[in-house]
Amino acid sequence: MSQPALLLAFDAVLLATLLALALAAVLSPEPRRAVMLFIAFGLWLSLVWARLHAPDVALAEAAIGAGLGGALMLAAARRAARAARSNDDEAAG
Repeated sequence: MSQPALLLAFDAVLLATLLALALAAVLSPEPRRAVMLFIAFGLWLSLVWARLHAPDVALAEAAIGAGLGGALMLAAARRAARAARSNDDEAAG
């Protein structure tokens, strides 16, 4: 296989995986799993930016989008789960 054909195949796999991660993150019923899928999506998207020869955007996506955004969303999901548990305990008690 020639190099352009391999790059086209790599881009197709990259795109398909990116779309699958986005769809899985949006349709996930469990918030914690959705956040983890979002983090994976952000890291995979940084690979897309690197493939598009935009290393500055790729680093920003990895650090801010996946890293900082993912950490904040994990904290929010944890807080929401704790609040739901305390509401269940109050309703039961």
